[in-house]
Amino acid sequence: MIVLDTHALVWWLADASQLSNKARAAIKIAARRGEVTASAASILEIATLVRRGRLALSLQLDDWLATARSLPELAITPVNADIAARAGSYGDGVHGDPIDRLIVATAQLGKARLVTADTAMRTQKLVPCIW
Repeated sequence: MIVLDTHALVWWLADASQLSNKARAAIKIAARRGEVTASAASILEIATLVRRGRLALSLQLDDWLATARSLPELAITPVNADIAARAGSYGDGVHGDPIDRLIVATAQLGKARLVTADTAMRTQKLVPCIW
């Protein structure tokens, strides 16, 4: 199983060149197995970035989300109490952004690898990362 960080989700769905070759290959393999997920927290982050004008999608947000949700190879993992508690329990040395903490906790509790370009998330060693 792999969990996509928010930017990896956006780049994968857009087939963007920013996605590394290693990440693209890992996603392709996991997608064939139906083992690709993103945290519902990423949806919050995407909606917020679009609202603030910091992210432009190829479609209106609602249409983009409907398209993403319709993909059989992609699951959206809800934020539950266990994920929230794990994210909140990380010490101060862990990335401070609450969304990033939720994404890491989703991967950790799901015993999954995290696809992320975020150096801070990769160096924390809480979950195996792909980039």
